Order: sequence, then C-alpha cells, then structure tokens
Amino acid sequence: MIVAESHYFPCVNYINVLNESEVCYIEQWETFRKMSFRNRCIIVGSNGLINLTVPVEGGRNNRLLMKDVRISYSENWQSQHWKAIKSSYAKAPFFEYYNFYVEQLIRKQHTFLLDKNTEIVMWLKKVMKLWAEIESTSSYDELAGNKKIDYRNQWLPSNYLEKEPRIVYSQVFEDKLGFQKNVSILDFLFCNGPSF
Repeated sequence: MIVAESHYFPCVNYINVLNESEVCYIEQWETFRKMSFRNRCIIVGSNGLINLTVPVEGGRNNRLLMKDVRISYSENWQSQHWKAIKSSYAKAPFFEYYNFYVEQLIRKQHTFLLDKNTEIVMWLKKVMKLWAEIESTSSYDELAGNKKIDYRNQWLPSNYLEKEPRIVYSQVFEDKLGFQKNVSILDFLFCNGPSF
C-alpha cells in the first residue's frame, strides 16, 4: 500500500509505482503545493522539454486543501496543451490509438483539479492495466501505525530528473535530444503503448 499526491498526467516512475502496488491512496486533504506535478506535467517536444500547467483559481498563492482547488478557465490552456501534445507526438507509433481519449480528458471542464487528475489516473489504470486499486484518503494520512509507503512529493519539477529511470523506451526525438527520463506518462504511452 502506498500514499501519493494527485498528479496531472503523472510521470513514468509514478505510474510504474502504481503498477507495482496493490493499493494507492491519493492524498486529498493536503494543502495545495505550488511548483509540483499536481497541476502540471512535462512532455518532450522537438526542441526539448515542454511544461504544461493547468491554471488554478487563486494562482500560486492558493492555500486550499487539494480537494478544494478549482481549475481556472480564464485562458485557453486546454487548446494550448492539446496543440503541444499533438505537435510532439503525432508521429509517435501509438498516437492514433490514444489521441482521442487524451484530448477528451484535457478538454473536459472539471470544476476541481482533483477530479480531473483522478479521471486521468483511472483512465490510465484501465488502458495500461495497472495493478493498484486507487482510493482517496478520508483524512490527512500521517502514516502513523499503518503499512503504507509514503510517495508524497517523491517527484517534483525540481527533482524528478534526479530520480533514476525505472523504465527506458524509445522516444520520438531521442536521436536529437537523447533519452529524456521520467517525463509524463503520455510520452511512454504514445511512444511505447500501454505495457511496461
């Protein structure tokens, strides 16, 4: 059993940990943390890494619980995300199999960030046949006296590159950029298909 924070199109190592776990509790009672993957992911474009960020109401100074963080639709971020993904992965071997579903997940107007992220992870669980059952915490999980392994804040934009890649696969721009480790699971899915 593990406990982890909610991510927007999580990194490859995050999904691999889900695949190796029986149960994953997604923390919903923590305070929203800026500069995290809760509302962003990193994909690989022809000129390097691209950060995709979901804007939230209240911006970076948001002090709400994760379960209460609302997505802002004051700018056209959904079209920007989809354009960047399509530009980066249109030539990837599995793009045609998953592009419709990914676009629908991006364009769906969820009120809360946690709901969007949960729907994304549940879709990935189904498509990739991930092992872990996904549950939400019922209160802030302090891990006292239980058998959960704490993966909260294991992968952050400031440290995800320091983590060794658990999975290595062929990437669209690998010949130009070299292997880009631990980026969004979208990169793995479009380039490699659903199986680890």
